[in-house]
Amino acid sequence: MKYLDIDSKDQKLIDTAIEVIQRNYSSPRHTVGAAVLCSSGKIYTGINIESCGYGPCAEPIAIGSAISNGEREIISIVAVGIEGDAYPVMSPCGNCRQILFDYAPECMVIIANGSKIVKVKARNLLPDGYSTLENF
Repeated sequence: MKYLDIDSKDQKLIDTAIEVIQRNYSSPRHTVGAAVLCSSGKIYTGINIESCGYGPCAEPIAIGSAISNGEREIISIVAVGIEGDAYPVMSPCGNCRQILFDYAPECMVIIANGSKIVKVKARNLLPDGYSTLENF
């Protein structure tokens, strides 16, 4: 898999995800924040929604916010959690990888690779992925 270094736009996206979870953290209900950058230059955020049934992750909440506001091209996405006073970058779960594959396969996903923060195309996080969705 080809990992790329992050840049200042990526760091701004990480900082925005940290800000949204700092404002909304409530253990155990809201523990992850996400931010997406769209081709318009706008950033949309989301937090996870914990429930006794199914609670969506922060990434699809942020993607849904972007789509609800008319965005159709996601450039990059990041999710962060909370560990004490730190806000580590998180890799998307399997369900989020499928959503990214369906809605934004070419977007860059910011992840931690060991101790280094890098980015990789969403489609590379789900090799040989299956989708019945046509171009979004």
